[in-house]
Amino acid sequence: MTPADSAAPATLTPSSARSAAPSARPTVAPARLTEKPTWLISQVSTQAHRLLAEKLAVVGARGYHYRLLAALEEFGPASQASLGRRTSMDRSDVVAAINELASHGQVQRAPDPADHRRNVITITPVGTAHLQRLDGLLTDIQDELLAPLSPGERDQLTRLLSRVLQYHSTA
Repeated sequence: MTPADSAAPATLTPSSARSAAPSARPTVAPARLTEKPTWLISQVSTQAHRLLAEKLAVVGARGYHYRLLAALEEFGPASQASLGRRTSMDRSDVVAAINELASHGQVQRAPDPADHRRNVITITPVGTAHLQRLDGLLTDIQDELLAPLSPGERDQLTRLLSRVLQYHSTA
């Protein structure tokens, strides 16, 4: 691998592809794609998911774990169904992730006193400590993903993406 191979990723504009040496083989997509926010969001999402999965795997966690622990810490004990709705997770994924968290002592299941057919899930002190560690890890992941942006640009991107998501969530 040459130093050029390990340099920052090539830009995605067709003009840079035309000026690059054939041996450099920059990553190029058609302008019709690179001008579309949907394509750009999809590409960034792929990178974000890869970073998230890799970094969480190092500490034996998954994104679902973080979602569930964060919801429990912020909103308090909840049924599995409620957690699924609050975190946009499928019921079977909630059950599997709760099983994993429970096996590590990070959550506790107890029968719902109002309805013994369902369980109420509560975060444990071990789960709260794990969530705090994951918060630090997630901060590092955000920093890595958004490295080319200034703090103000990061805030602006977050606000804009939140606005788009909120619009489509209520539509």
